[in-house]
Amino acid sequence: MSNTLTLILGGARSGKSSHAQQLARERGGDDVLFVATAQALDDEMAARIAAHRAGRPAAWHTLEVPRHVGEAISQAESCGVVLVDCLTLLISSTVLALPESASAALAEAAALAETEGLIAAYRRGSGSWIIISNEVGLGLVPAYPVGRTYRDALGRANQRLAAEADEVVLMVAGIPLKIK
Repeated sequence: MSNTLTLILGGARSGKSSHAQQLARERGGDDVLFVATAQALDDEMAARIAAHRAGRPAAWHTLEVPRHVGEAISQAESCGVVLVDCLTLLISSTVLALPESASAALAEAAALAETEGLIAAYRRGSGSWIIISNEVGLGLVPAYPVGRTYRDALGRANQRLAAEADEVVLMVAGIPLKIK
């Protein structure tokens, strides 16, 4: 299998995860490493994580890691498909781990370092990679500086991954629109 990278973008509840899992099944069957970046920091998120776990094939390998994801994937068991769900939460964890006084430039640098770590792991491996991320640049401007910093950092990370990707899909109301 050739080394390919697919980036799936979309808004909340746009069908990103469902589409990504369908692609992973088609490309890898049971030979899938599912990389979950979410953390159960409250009851609602714990319920969402449990629902995601229940919806995945039991045979898939799972790696739960909120930061330094590229490094963790490089150390994990090799699979034909790597599905990262999602860059949105990875960048959130990365930005929120910085000191409150961190500049926007530092936040973007940290986000891009995580992104470059993913790209490096992808380039070292083989097979099909699928990375999910939210497109957060289409909505309202966040009211708080940390929200704007996060939106900008994720936007730049999405741009970097899209430049590297073989395929970019935008999900709208459950419909995949191929844009690259």
